[in-house]
Amino acid sequence: MPRTCATASRLAVGLLGLALLGSGCGTARPGVAGPTGYHGAEPDQVPRRPSFTLTDTSGAPYDFGRQTAGRPTLLFFGYTHCPDECPTAMADISAALRATGSDLRGRTRVVFVTTDPARDDASTLRRWLDTYSPDTVGLSGTQAQVDAALASVGAPAATEAGPQPTLPGQPGEHVHAPGTAPHTHDGPLGYGVQHTSVIFAFNASDRMPVVYPAGSSPADIAADLPVLGRKETT
Repeated sequence: MPRTCATASRLAVGLLGLALLGSGCGTARPGVAGPTGYHGAEPDQVPRRPSFTLTDTSGAPYDFGRQTAGRPTLLFFGYTHCPDECPTAMADISAALRATGSDLRGRTRVVFVTTDPARDDASTLRRWLDTYSPDTVGLSGTQAQVDAALASVGAPAATEAGPQPTLPGQPGEHVHAPGTAPHTHDGPLGYGVQHTSVIFAFNASDRMPVVYPAGSSPADIAADLPVLGRKETT
């Protein structure tokens, strides 16, 4: 299910060599493989898997670089009050994994970093992630730590936006953008958070050869997971 874009602002992601339009929107052509066979957006220069440490939902430190090393990994930054992009991205990832063989699925790590640590405490984050998969790693930290993690993949810092539009008399409901995955919210949406909605993908050689901006589909991700799961030969 295609992801949607939150704004029309331009976010420069220099590390990736990509110009992503909107809140993580890019120029990938859904269903079409790029020059090296991937179906997402391919960076001009392929970065290494970053190293950052945040706290998981059990309260333990989680070293992203060390604990996902050598595994195909999908990394997403978002928040539980997110109205469209985050539920859709997580639903897309879940659908892609369901279409993947059990061995590869078991080796793949999915990591979600909240961009709203002020509201996303461990129990809130764990409960929300469990609606998509109990295997998803949920991470949080101070806002400065989260923004440093974003910077490590070349993404801009998360910023608080204004109140999110909701339906009259229903502070926890909103008009779903076309293509949004079905979802509900436990409480009032409150303020929004501007953040990249790109899914960052890392391969078994600890490099980031592809990202999935808006317009990518579960089929795109599923098609690329076997390639992400293989060690590079060059």
